[in-house]
Amino acid sequence: MKELWNLFIAFAKIGVMTFGGGAAMLPMLQREIMDKHHWATEEELMDYYAIGQCTPGIIAVNTATFIGQKRKGTWGGIFATLGIIFPSLVIIIILAGIITNVSDLTWVQNAFAGIRVCVVVQIFNAVVKLSKKSIVDKKTLIIFIVVFLCSVFTEISPVWFVLTAAAAGILLKQWEVRKA
Repeated sequence: MKELWNLFIAFAKIGVMTFGGGAAMLPMLQREIMDKHHWATEEELMDYYAIGQCTPGIIAVNTATFIGQKRKGTWGGIFATLGIIFPSLVIIIILAGIITNVSDLTWVQNAFAGIRVCVVVQIFNAVVKLSKKSIVDKKTLIIFIVVFLCSVFTEISPVWFVLTAAAAGILLKQWEVRKA
């Protein structure tokens, strides 16, 4: 029961600080899940995040569910999921009553503008850290460049990027093995 409670608390910490959507939670996932608890390796975390992004639902919830299930089975998935959504639920209930009254205030709009900039920096830092472990050779660099350019210049769903990159990784590795 203690491990289930730890899952709930860890993901509640992430949930309370996840401003800006799923990508913004990457730095917090790295600190809490990898560095502090050692519940997943960097590669596993990236895999869970990628799967969470291309499955229906919210990335944060999907990722929490995957990690919780890995740690403690079905109950672990449930506790981690409840942990990630609990802070949002409480905050949304509180803000719903307040936001309509203050959203037109200049200082509130400025605060949200500052928060958005901070989220972009946090996402950038997570991308830089993850890229150091992911882009390890010419093949992975090419996959990165192609996916990056396509995501910037097209409206293709991220699901297709993940599936195509997976297929490219498989094909390139098979080609490398045959060539050797």
